[in-house]
Amino acid sequence: MTIGGGDGEGRPPYLHSMIAGGLGGTTGDMLMHSLDTVKTRQQGDPHIPPKYSSLGSSYYTIWRQEGIRRGLYGGWLPAMMGSFPGTVLFFGTYEWSKRHMLDYGVQAHISYLTAGFLGDLAASIVYVPSEVLKTRLQLQGRFNNPHFKSGYNYRGTVDAARTIIRTEGFSELFSGFKATLYRDLPFSAFQFMFYEQFQSWAQEFKGSRDIGVPLELLTGAAGGGLAGVMTCPLDVVKTRLQTQIDPVPVSHKTKDRKAKDAKGPIKDSPAKPALSASSSTSQARPISTSSPSTSLPRPGAIALDEDSIFRGLRLIYKTEGVGGWFRGVGPRFVWTSIQSGCMLFLYQTILRQLETWMPEERLEMNR
Repeated sequence: MTIGGGDGEGRPPYLHSMIAGGLGGTTGDMLMHSLDTVKTRQQGDPHIPPKYSSLGSSYYTIWRQEGIRRGLYGGWLPAMMGSFPGTVLFFGTYEWSKRHMLDYGVQAHISYLTAGFLGDLAASIVYVPSEVLKTRLQLQGRFNNPHFKSGYNYRGTVDAARTIIRTEGFSELFSGFKATLYRDLPFSAFQFMFYEQFQSWAQEFKGSRDIGVPLELLTGAAGGGLAGVMTCPLDVVKTRLQTQIDPVPVSHKTKDRKAKDAKGPIKDSPAKPALSASSSTSQARPISTSSPSTSLPRPGAIALDEDSIFRGLRLIYKTEGVGGWFRGVGPRFVWTSIQSGCMLFLYQTILRQLETWMPEERLEMNR
């Protein structure tokens, strides 16, 4: 069974797709959460030289000093709270829009690409706020963490949400929304377009809709990994914009720019004191708020003064070349491949199980 198809036989009920997508996506995210925590620490590490460098040593350091629940799995609760409803919305929107476009005669690849784009757009309303909470708790670790000073010190998920809303405003829960969409919308679009095509090739190769576990895992991992590599330049720009702290504040602004600066964290904001672990008045810190974000800006990398994806791409290319666009492409490929393979394999497995448990819904749908 594919994720869906042009024929009625390959189309599970929408409810089945949403349930399977929610469970599969959440399970995949939880399995990869510890890796995401390590990458968040590497991205948000304010120390020079950085405390967390290589993937293996960072894993071991966090596990040894902080443990699993408060260390490697810090921020798991908001991650799960955002992942399940987000993937439910994604798969529901994806299946609905894809089927309608196919029925109206839209070319298959365009249908898959557009449906992935729309699905992630619908899900972003849920997952961006949860990612803000998750990422800050991942970076912080446990409360009063003696091993890593991140600039945050929340007691838990509820305290983090209350503190952010009270001190920074409700809009801060959507910090980085625009930059997240610039990266995640094309990622999801390419991921599912490639996945659908790889599934089609695998079915032709096997001569059956049941392609087996190895090919199920391979097609999902290939789709996610290839999409992750292709969108790596957008990931680099997004991470740079959200993690950099300007060393030289800019004070000459227009009135409009000042008004924008007062509303949220802007890269060339007026002078303000640097955050420290003991700061009690504000816990604002421009960090990455969405996974998989695996670009690691090297110490001394040029600051992106403009809050613009395209100007950022040009600036990185001028100063670092094509290699700057693909910084961190290896870890990003690993993250997206494993997470996508697990999620889509579980999606197909749960769909088949739901069809066995509730076959009457499928028969009614196809009448």
